[in-house]
Amino acid sequence: MVARAEAGAVGDIGLEEVLVRRERGLWSDAFRRLIRNRLALMALILLSAIIILAVAGNYVGGVQRYEPQFQDYSVVQVDPSGDHFFGTDNLGRDSWARVLQGLLISLEVGFGVQIFVLGIGLLVGGAAALGGRLMDNLMMRITDIAYAFPDLLAIIMLRSALQGRDLPLIGGRTQDIMLMIFAIGFVAWVTVARLIRGQMLSLKERDFVVAARAMGATPVQIVYKHMLPNTLGPVIVAIVFGIPLAIFAEATLGFIGIGLPPPTASLGVLISDGYRYIQSHVWMVVFPAGTLAVLMLCFTFLGDGLRDALDPRGR
Repeated sequence: MVARAEAGAVGDIGLEEVLVRRERGLWSDAFRRLIRNRLALMALILLSAIIILAVAGNYVGGVQRYEPQFQDYSVVQVDPSGDHFFGTDNLGRDSWARVLQGLLISLEVGFGVQIFVLGIGLLVGGAAALGGRLMDNLMMRITDIAYAFPDLLAIIMLRSALQGRDLPLIGGRTQDIMLMIFAIGFVAWVTVARLIRGQMLSLKERDFVVAARAMGATPVQIVYKHMLPNTLGPVIVAIVFGIPLAIFAEATLGFIGIGLPPPTASLGVLISDGYRYIQSHVWMVVFPAGTLAVLMLCFTFLGDGLRDALDPRGR
């Protein structure tokens, strides 16, 4: 019955449209499984609200009453109130405005690192899987060397080496964030590269790839139409799980004093600044640390839901 229906569909609308419908069915089924996961759905909704709040708080007037760097010595370390939702710090700066700025920086670094990681991973993993035995050995030895360094130590070394450098045509906070993304991403690409290599090596011998090759499809067509779409599921999950790791790495660098330079307020810097006053003004640590924890939990729960939705056999 299924074969007849598919044959009839192919005769009426063509093979390409049938394949498009199957692809849409795969992703729509994955989305339905995702929204049935209540924890993942709550994480997705909360994460969307956090992103909107972070963007609006830094680019839309009215969300915050004060500039993150504005100092008012008449309200030094005041408790949370209607005027200062999260209180103020030791220089009279509004903690609500600074947490929103730190939240946006964390999101920019998290997503930026994963874009960098995806680019390097596709290049290295794809070259290893499709470039022959010699290229595979070369790419994997480079990957092993990168994997041998402790992640945090390598990030600290790179960040220290890049601190104070100037990029052409880029300056200010954007330059600092780009250098941070490079330092973290240069270490974090290994897992995605290995994942892409493994997926493509297994797909090379699958029947539909062999059939496409026998029908005269070029290597570019095989990779673009058959391999990459079937590699997306595991890669998306790895990318989502990688975002909180990048955010935590940036916060760690800020906490130990080699993160983004002042007066930029990242969450790690805010936690470090408030830690000195934790005995007397605990809210100076609670609000940035709680924001960081909620952000990381949202991405972790969303990653769990995506993993189950895209590969229900793994549950």
